Formats: sequence, C-alpha cells, structure tokens
Amino acid sequence: QVRLVESGGGLVQAGGSLRLSCSASGNIFTISVMGWYRQAPGKQRELVATITSVGGSTNYADSVKGRFTISGDNAKNTVYLQMNNLKPEDTAVYYCNARPSGSARYYPYWGQGTQVTVSS
Repeated sequence: QVRLVESGGGLVQAGGSLRLSCSASGNIFTISVMGWYRQAPGKQRELVATITSVGGSTNYADSVKGRFTISGDNAKNTVYLQMNNLKPEDTAVYYCNARPSGSARYYPYWGQGTQVTVSS
C-alpha cells in the first residue's frame, strides 16, 4: 500500500503562483510514475503532469506546458507541482497519483485532493 498526502492548494489571483506538494509513504519502491491530475466541476479528471521515479522524465498536458513544472525529491519521497501564471481555468481539485510498475499499474494510488481556485 502507498499513502499520498497533498498540500499547498488555495486561492490565488490570476497570474499568481502556487506550489503543490505530495508526500508518499508505504511501499513507495513499487511506484514507477508519480503524477498530478485535476478535476474541475462538471468535468472529467484530466492529466496535468507526470514524472518517472527513475530518470525523472516528465510529461505535461498541453494546457499547462511552460507554466507548470513537476519535480521530485526522492530523499523526502515528495513530488511537487510548481504552478506559475495561473489562469481561472486552472481552478480544480488537484490529485496526486502514484502508479505502480508491472501489472499493478492498472491500480494506481490517489491522494485526497487539494483545491486550487484562481480568481480573475
């Protein structure tokens, strides 16, 4: 089992910045990819960014490229999402995701979510 705890959400004006943190504990050695997803009211959950546990390769949704940066600190078992130049359309609940390797990849772990609200 892996436990994920997010923090860092809040209310910010358009153009502002926030940094989300996701602290992982448990059988983290099984995790191959960490990521952030978001879900706005009335919309499906969507991928924001991912980072591999080995090598630190990153991937971003087109809507956040150039504004958001995902990074990891293996010593702290923590993944961050630095969000700059925030827009009202970034308003959503942001969820941390941990995907195990192998056949377990179909059963990812999720955090409880943290609310990000961007005012215009």
